[in-house]
Amino acid sequence: MLKRWRLDGQTALITGASAGIGRAVAHELAALGAEVLMVARDETQLAAAAAEIEDDIDGAVVRYFAADVSEAEQRQEIFDWITDLDSPLSILINNAGVNVKKPTLELTEDDFAKVLDTNVQALFEMSRHAHAFLKQHGSASIVNVGSVSGLTHVRTGPLYGLSKSAVHLLTKNLACEWASDGIRVNSVAPWYIRTRRTSEALSNPDYFEEVISRTPMKRIGEPE
Repeated sequence: MLKRWRLDGQTALITGASAGIGRAVAHELAALGAEVLMVARDETQLAAAAAEIEDDIDGAVVRYFAADVSEAEQRQEIFDWITDLDSPLSILINNAGVNVKKPTLELTEDDFAKVLDTNVQALFEMSRHAHAFLKQHGSASIVNVGSVSGLTHVRTGPLYGLSKSAVHLLTKNLACEWASDGIRVNSVAPWYIRTRRTSEALSNPDYFEEVISRTPMKRIGEPE
């Protein structure tokens, strides 16, 4: 029974892995025995996160690659790196995301492109790049990090909600299309989690009380 909850022999790629939810996911998967491949833009933060995991978990195998998944050339570089590692990829966690919090009428075309390029197109293309690796494995998994803001209105702004709604619908489509390839595709929809992105908003007492009033357990989630 316990072996069902282990990931020994599995290789997991996590985007946005240097902080917040991505960092916590990388730590958890390493603790379950997976070889962890961490990707984020900031190489210094990535190195610190990888070192922390290796210090915490005996025998953890952690590698990292600094890249911006919103850039096509850098996405290709990530998968060239994975090919060179010769590690059979079986798990992809699409976690990288950005936001521009402005009222609708103040948003620009550049704002739109920034959020959609990272939160939707990058996730779509990372999944497509990973497909051949995951299909070869035959019992693989993609987990897309969506958001409650993709399901209903919260005060994260229209672009973030738009992008996360797209993530959830894309997940359903890929789950159906790639099931025959042995690839499960799921999404999670976190509510407010205490991360770098939410810290400023949650430091506002009125905002915090509004969030807590809509949270049945009356607490803010932690990345772990």
